[in-house]
Amino acid sequence: MKTKIFSFISIFVLIGIFNGMYQVSEIEYAILLRFGKPVGDSVRSAGLKFKTPFIDDVIKFDKRILEFDSEPKELITKDKKTIIVDNYSKWRISDPLLYLQSVRTEGEAQKRLDDIVYSELRQVLGQHDLIEIIAYKREEIMELTNNNSREKLQEFGIELVDVRIKRVELPKENEANIYRRMETQRQEEAKRYRAEGQEEALEIVSKADKEKSILLSQAYRESQVIKGEAEKEAAKIYAEAYNKNIDFYKFIRTLESYEKILGEKGNDKLIIGTDSELWQYINKK
Repeated sequence: MKTKIFSFISIFVLIGIFNGMYQVSEIEYAILLRFGKPVGDSVRSAGLKFKTPFIDDVIKFDKRILEFDSEPKELITKDKKTIIVDNYSKWRISDPLLYLQSVRTEGEAQKRLDDIVYSELRQVLGQHDLIEIIAYKREEIMELTNNNSREKLQEFGIELVDVRIKRVELPKENEANIYRRMETQRQEEAKRYRAEGQEEALEIVSKADKEKSILLSQAYRESQVIKGEAEKEAAKIYAEAYNKNIDFYKFIRTLESYEKILGEKGNDKLIIGTDSELWQYINKK
């Protein structure tokens, strides 16, 4: 009988020992619960831990970065365009005890995350036009959404790592109208750019023509000055030659006259008077 009692006590002690130990891995937080209420701070370090047997329970939470892919939702932009936004969030538990007290489960945490992020996206996107959301201010929008959402999620023990928009789509019924409007805007911009280009081209051509006229005028003036100086120099040379030998000069000028007169096409006859200077040189022996 004593042996049976001792065996029973031994088994009970062993069960108590095993029940009083628990293991925490590197990727987990642990919280001790006594009668359903947290006891002490959360356990953040990994290893073998101890608790009160049969009284304390252990609840564990994942400490890794988790990802939540939201369902696509409709939002309205500043220019009254309806868009469908598909986004995802990366988050992790920053305060396990606060997380347990506020949301308790991952499913409930995702609901709070989705509500807060959607609310912030709706508010931020509502302050921008469609073209800004698609092309120009995506990073600014996401940074503002992250900051606002991160601050609100801290009260649930959740750290928001990042929020990103995967894609932005237009409702099928609005797609064609918006594309036509955007096409019209682009055509108007193209016309304006062409008009500005033509105006600038005319200014360039007008400036080039003006510079051309100035250059031609300067060149003509310089050529006339050079020509005048050359004629002046030639006249001077002629005068000097004439003064040195007047008879020889007259003879040369007469030969030049012969060349001009007799050199004309079809002019094979020359009629001159005997009193002409031309006749005097021809008649000279």
